[in-house]
Amino acid sequence: MKFRKLLTVPLAIGFMSLPLTAMAHTPLFSCFDNADGTIYCEGGFSDGSTAAGVPVIVKNGKGEEIQRLVLSRTSDIEFEKPKGNYSVLFDGGEGHRIEIPGSQIFE
Repeated sequence: MKFRKLLTVPLAIGFMSLPLTAMAHTPLFSCFDNADGTIYCEGGFSDGSTAAGVPVIVKNGKGEEIQRLVLSRTSDIEFEKPKGNYSVLFDGGEGHRIEIPGSQIFE
């Protein structure tokens, strides 16, 4: 009987922490200038889950949306490089957003 009580507490704590562990993943997003007038980006999550279908928003220097795209089934995308200042936003939802300024996208 005592053994059962001693085992119950650690098991309960373990089960309560499962949802937090299962949801704990960090977004990963990288963009590269292809030097041919296009930008290539790829995304994912640190737990290995796919980013297919995640919205990618291209913004101009004023922060206005100029293009809305979606990552492919292979979690990547290619688009024409905007003229002037721009940024690329990976929008994986609350707490899972990464914005890369165009000035930090290199060949």
